[in-house]
Amino acid sequence: MKIVCFGDSLTRGISYVKGRLRIIKENYPNSLAKLTESLPYVEVLNKGVFNDNSDLLVCRIEKDVMSENPDIVLIEVGGNDCNFHWAEVAKNPEGNHEPIVPVERYLENITQLVKQVQDKHVTPFLLTLPPLDPARYYRSLADKFGHSIGHFVSHVGGIEHWHGMYNRKLKSLAQELKVPLIDVRSYIKTSGELDRLISDDGIHLTSEGYRQMSMAIFSDLQKHMAERVPFQA
Repeated sequence: MKIVCFGDSLTRGISYVKGRLRIIKENYPNSLAKLTESLPYVEVLNKGVFNDNSDLLVCRIEKDVMSENPDIVLIEVGGNDCNFHWAEVAKNPEGNHEPIVPVERYLENITQLVKQVQDKHVTPFLLTLPPLDPARYYRSLADKFGHSIGHFVSHVGGIEHWHGMYNRKLKSLAQELKVPLIDVRSYIKTSGELDRLISDDGIHLTSEGYRQMSMAIFSDLQKHMAERVPFQA
């Protein structure tokens, strides 16, 4: 069985370590592979790309995912979709700014990804957006773009508001499409203090955060696959 982890930097394994964004080995696909290492027929591939959004996933799914002939595709994306062009916000904090990928297009993209996977008789799983730490995230943005973004954030909620909204829309879409959804967001939130699970930039996970994310995924995969194969560690 081949599992492809398809997504953005949270799939790739980016963390903020000692003032820099780095790829860490303890990412969720690697942790998931360790959880399944007693199963010789399971292979886990990491097809995460830093800074990707759903537009970009649509463009590369055939080359990066379907060409691998997977059995399961784990789709994790949304944190960059609901983000903003912060340099533009800093220049005009009182203006109207749209997320990088507006929510309706985001949902259309997710629908397209799911259907492309299902058309090849492959099982897609959607992952909720992992949680962020808004205070630390905005602090890191202010350090980079200046405090003028605070006006925009205070009036429209910034990414915290949109992050939650995209996540709720994604959950509703999963129900509509009758696609299994793995709620890594809730699992991580209940796994301990967020400053231990989310790195200092407020949005990428620590190694422990990625470990908890992989445990949530493995637990749900066990439930979903129990009827098909003996998916036990």
